Amino acid sequence: MVEINLNRRQFLKLSGATAATLAVVELGFDTKKAHAATKEFKIAKSTVTPTICCFCGVGCGILVHTKDNTVVYTEGDPDNPINEGKLCSKGTTIRQLYTSEKRVKKPLYRAPGSDKWVEKDWEWMYETIAKRAKETRDKTFVATENGLTVNKTEAIASLGGAALDNEECYLLSKMMRGLGVTYLEHQARI
Repeated sequence: MVEINLNRRQFLKLSGATAATLAVVELGFDTKKAHAATKEFKIAKSTVTPTICCFCGVGCGILVHTKDNTVVYTEGDPDNPINEGKLCSKGTTIRQLYTSEKRVKKPLYRAPGSDKWVEKDWEWMYETIAKRAKETRDKTFVATENGLTVNKTEAIASLGGAALDNEECYLLSKMMRGLGVTYLEHQARI
């Protein structure tokens, strides 16, 4: 009788290798069928577009896979120096921004005192926002204070988003300073 000296780890490796070999030999393994099945992957023949995550100020890189103008898959960008292909729990679910049934696709407006949201077109929204911003600025604008020229309004504030690049932040801050806004902040500093 031959005595085999195996520790637990070696026994498990040997058992796993034996089971895998028997499964392949007994059940058969056709490489042509396996290759044909790969053509049905959801990201096969998709267009890959690199982008940046919009959830926080880190700026992780994301690869968005699209087919027929529909997002089918998102993953971390391994070439991005910030996240090197890894994503947090928010970044991995970014696809839901596009595919969610609850996604708002048109502007909604709720009148003061109302409990109903009403769909409006973009032009109406732009005009309404511009009109109210001008009314608020005109009503609260302070030209001089304690004998000094201040040209400010403290009734409007601006908070920039983390997905804005330097040029967009610059334009936003210039526009807000032109309006006289003193409460000007950007999320990337948070």
